[in-house]
Amino acid sequence: MAAATEGLNAMTTVPADLALAAATGNTIVGETAVLIFIPVTCVIGILFAVMQWSVVGKISVRPSGGPALNYPLMGDEGLEDSSVVTRCAEIQEAISEGAVSFLMTEYKYLSYFMVGFFIVIFAFLGATENFGTDKKPCEWDETKVCGSGLMNALLSAVAFALGAITSTVCGFLGMKIATFANARTTLEARRGVGPAFKAAFRSGAVMGFLLTSLGLIVLYFTILVFQQYYGEDWIGLYESIAGYGLGGSSVALFGRVGGGIYTKAADVGADLVGKVERNIPEDDPRNPAVIADNVGDNVGDIAGMGADLFGSLAESTCAALVVSSLSDFGKEMNYVAMSFPLMITGAGILVCLLTTLVATDLTSGVSNIKGIEPALKQQLVISTVLMTPVIALLAWGCLPDTFEIINGADTKVVKKWYMFFCVACGLWAGLLIGYTTEYFTSHQFSPVRDVADSCRTGAATNVIFGLALGYKSVIVPILAIAFTVFVSHTLAAMYGIACAALGMLSTLSTCLAIDAYGPISDNAGGIAEMAEMGPAIREKTDALDAAGNTTAAIGKGFAIGSAALVSLALFGAYINRAGITSVDVILPKEFVGLIVGAMLPYWFSAMTMKSVGKAALAMVEEVRRQFNTIAGLMQGTVKPDYKRCVEISTDASLREMIPPGCLVMLTPLIVGALLGKETLAGILAGALVSGVQIAISASNTGGAWDNAKKYIEAGGNDHARSLGPKGSDCHKAAVIGDTVGDPLKDTSGPSLNILIKLMAVESLVFAPFFKTYGGLLFVLWDKFVEGK
Repeated sequence: MAAATEGLNAMTTVPADLALAAATGNTIVGETAVLIFIPVTCVIGILFAVMQWSVVGKISVRPSGGPALNYPLMGDEGLEDSSVVTRCAEIQEAISEGAVSFLMTEYKYLSYFMVGFFIVIFAFLGATENFGTDKKPCEWDETKVCGSGLMNALLSAVAFALGAITSTVCGFLGMKIATFANARTTLEARRGVGPAFKAAFRSGAVMGFLLTSLGLIVLYFTILVFQQYYGEDWIGLYESIAGYGLGGSSVALFGRVGGGIYTKAADVGADLVGKVERNIPEDDPRNPAVIADNVGDNVGDIAGMGADLFGSLAESTCAALVVSSLSDFGKEMNYVAMSFPLMITGAGILVCLLTTLVATDLTSGVSNIKGIEPALKQQLVISTVLMTPVIALLAWGCLPDTFEIINGADTKVVKKWYMFFCVACGLWAGLLIGYTTEYFTSHQFSPVRDVADSCRTGAATNVIFGLALGYKSVIVPILAIAFTVFVSHTLAAMYGIACAALGMLSTLSTCLAIDAYGPISDNAGGIAEMAEMGPAIREKTDALDAAGNTTAAIGKGFAIGSAALVSLALFGAYINRAGITSVDVILPKEFVGLIVGAMLPYWFSAMTMKSVGKAALAMVEEVRRQFNTIAGLMQGTVKPDYKRCVEISTDASLREMIPPGCLVMLTPLIVGALLGKETLAGILAGALVSGVQIAISASNTGGAWDNAKKYIEAGGNDHARSLGPKGSDCHKAAVIGDTVGDPLKDTSGPSLNILIKLMAVESLVFAPFFKTYGGLLFVLWDKFVEGK
């Protein structure tokens, strides 16, 4: 067989050693089709995102530093004069500047971390093989040549850097489009709820398609470039690629924790002093924390969530590639079958594109307030239904009729139609988790209305009802995940679970679009309040915001559910790579790891909750100080010092994100090196089991409290009006519940899914080191016992 072609030709033509696939794989689709399909879908996704961005950009606002543009005031909402546009533009600019300033400062600190961890990866993995520079016979087949220890370490570190950079870029671009679109959504509300909905949703779609397409295309070309060095060593190739997922989740952890602390410090400060003490609206321009609150929505729920789900996509793909490289596909060098996980994501981009057009171009769209939530839920259903037959076609075309997948110490014979059920189970489980989350967090249904009703007797009963709701909301998602794991593992072992995770993430572009829609709409409502627009505009933006609250909760549930499957798939890949034949929790090493791992999510949650509390305390004191010392602030004759509140949130979040981040990043390294690979396996299992359930409960509890408050504020029916109005004792009790729930739903809960994913992928990357040198303390203990 001819040697692989070199240079740029390898990226546009089929490497010669990939031609083995035709002889061994018996796949219907050829290598050329795969090599073309994946980058083409990514390019289409990027172009579609740019098109959506340009459509939103046609909505006129004042350019930075320029005069206000005339905006066509339409219908009965044309009562405000053109100065409204100027005020909206000024507020948008302040929010954008605050978000950019925070992210650039955060990314500066992250750059130090990335350099440091790059060196750690290189040092640990290089030491595994004494930094050898010569290629060597492969362990799995001595007739083939594998990469050197030095290059394995270097390329794993390079993959980590690429994943971190891609995650950073995706998060930043998501934030930019959100701050670009918030005022435009507000201004479109003057034309009606339909145009405002389209502006917010198109903007969310920009983030969804950019993130998925960039994540996939960078991973795709990284594989092609790395393959030029590894040649026949596909196991080494895909193990080094696992660093890509580690880089993505590392950035996501700090983005989620830092952004969550930022936004909740501002939100809690604004609510406690503004709503409860001063009895002014949430986004009243007199509130000093209002700009920081709106900035936080973008850096936490946009940049943080984007990096989080990018990490899930990268990690689930890497897990599937690592497991399959150890099996038939890798050993036979079947490129088409190996690319099955990438093909799922690529096809998902096209399906989501068509689904998005349904909401924005192919139908009349949203015509009234009641149509907002159904339109968003329709996106989930349509994308899931369309993706199902596509999965069947991919399994039929890209996989051999039968193949073997490694299953611990054994192998499992898998038929290609098994993989359809594995991926489809993950896909439909995601929809079920989304609908369950909606049921427990939307004020359209009884659980949230019961929580609102409990506010009649004060904040204590509100908290009790909210906690009970969160605990109960765990049941259906866990059963859905358990069913998916059982079916997928029975049919295709850990490869089935990894592909089930990819099935859940196959509609990621759509899920990110409806998730990003929420913060954009929230900002739009805040801008309308601060720009002193009329109550009719506020009614529309509040309706968009209320629907966005529910979709944000759905997005968090989706992220947590996919994280459970991703973590389990990475756990399986780690077990195989570390050479562990089985994990027996009865044995002391594994049991110790199990109970300590189950404790880690509680420790992490305690750290993040306290961080929000400390930051919020500083914010409350500053807001009180300004109200008490700035003459004319309550009368609205002078502006508050917004900048000082932004500085408090920025400083607190950057300072407080470090300890939780160190806990997650250092635990696998310390446990693996000192206690060994078996104890680390127990740690991963324990953290997965407890972390998923705490995350679901915390996110749904916080979401329910938030929407219970909004249910009372909106006064949309007789029951809601009986609990209000704003400023009543019942409303104040709801605000307190919402304040307690803020760090649960936006900081601790969403960050926990990154904890379980990041620990698992980090363990996989460092598995060779733990296999060679791990368990130092147990070695010393055994010597001590024998000496006695």
